[in-house]
Amino acid sequence: MIKYDPRINEEAALASEKLRKGGVVAFPTETVMGLGVIYNDRSAYDRLNKVKERPEDKPYTLMLAYKEDISKYAVIDEATQRVIDAFMPGSITILVNVKKNSVPAYVTHNTNVIGIRIPTNIEARVLLEMTGIPLLVPSANKSGSKPALNSDEVKQIFGQELDFVMSGKARGEVPSTIVDLTKESPKVVRPGPISEEEIVKVWFNK
Repeated sequence: MIKYDPRINEEAALASEKLRKGGVVAFPTETVMGLGVIYNDRSAYDRLNKVKERPEDKPYTLMLAYKEDISKYAVIDEATQRVIDAFMPGSITILVNVKKNSVPAYVTHNTNVIGIRIPTNIEARVLLEMTGIPLLVPSANKSGSKPALNSDEVKQIFGQELDFVMSGKARGEVPSTIVDLTKESPKVVRPGPISEEEIVKVWFNK
């Protein structure tokens, strides 16, 4: 069980209630502020696209509370498991093949590939645990603009468009490393705090 303080407990409970009713909420992560919706709620997904002003062909990351849950949604081999154990939770998003019937096709845009992330900051992890359902989470910004780094910036960007904003600030300004683990060797598709060299060493167990 994740430990948390009363303020986080209260806000996460309110945010999780909004999420389960199809809402869009904002919350801090260890990189930037994030937006979240329930991963298999199509109407919430469509709202998220509208709020973000984001092209519908760009997929969102699946955020989980625990790395042990990844195998419920993705096909995990030994090399991928080594990467998970070495770097998650953390500032990394892994692109992996989806386990059959575990994620709606519209989420992956029929590619059968999903990005998965496990946050380290307490606000995000408590929210995920209280909600009890994975979230689709992009950064809190309008498409093509700089991500918000605290709750005040989120409110300035989105006004009344969101259902709830958890107070606080993100831990850093650099988004997570995104690495493709669906091929024979890892390939970083967005640089971040964890380098491709580090990931490759773990992947090949060097």
